[in-house]
Amino acid sequence: QVQLVESGGGLVQAGGSLTLSCAASGRTFSDYVVAWFRQAPGKEREFVASINWNVGGRSYANSAKGRFTISRDNAKNTVYLQMDNLKTGDTAVYYCAAAARLATVLTGAGSWGQGTQVTVSS
Repeated sequence: QVQLVESGGGLVQAGGSLTLSCAASGRTFSDYVVAWFRQAPGKEREFVASINWNVGGRSYANSAKGRFTISRDNAKNTVYLQMDNLKTGDTAVYYCAAAARLATVLTGAGSWGQGTQVTVSS
């Protein structure tokens, strides 16, 4: 099973940018779908974006479309989430997750990282 480590979170002003990283260890992301989720205080965890490692297909939540970009670096076995034009409503703990199918992580199963805090100030 793959182990995941997120990094790149922090404090940023509204309108700013951050790039989150999700690095894999134990095995490569080959044959996996890797997704980003977030959970704000008092709210349920929500899907943000996903990428199919093998074919590169991407999907985004409506809240992320046009502002966030998910990408991968094969050599580094890492998935990135570039977040631009951040809003205070983007404040949350961001998690990456991986499994053979997107449906698996959407149910909360699969491999998950420990999360990284993103705080957007006004």
